[in-house]
Amino acid sequence: MTGWRLGYMGGPTQIAAACAKIQGQFTSGATAFGQKAAAYALESDLGPTYAMVDEFHKRKDIVVQLLTAIPGFQVNDPEGAFYVFPDISDFFGKSYDGQLIENSEDFCAFLMSEALVGTVPGSAFGLEGCIRLSYAASEEVLREAIERIATAVGKLN
Repeated sequence: MTGWRLGYMGGPTQIAAACAKIQGQFTSGATAFGQKAAAYALESDLGPTYAMVDEFHKRKDIVVQLLTAIPGFQVNDPEGAFYVFPDISDFFGKSYDGQLIENSEDFCAFLMSEALVGTVPGSAFGLEGCIRLSYAASEEVLREAIERIATAVGKLN
């Protein structure tokens, strides 16, 4: 449970045992209320959770489809979390209004200034040439953001 230093893991015994050695250093001292909340979460109706999982799959599919349609973006289909990491290296060496794109940080700064869309440089994750874009927003917001991105990158030459 994010922020509460509480969770559980299932998996092969050998892997779970190895993880338990490390985990004990990170999440010792779980609170009583956190443990009660976790027990309740595990015992409650999972319908809303499944509905949210379906919604995130839908958002992911929309984002991947829309970004893939923008020339210069190479997008892999993510399998976890709620981020896409498109390769934007095709834009390196391009510029607009005196703003040269040399790396992922430059590209993110360009998107912020020209499209008003916040992204995170891939260099922050060891993925230079990529950006991280969250799809933890409504479909309407995601569609508008990607439309703005497409308009902005269309200005690059």
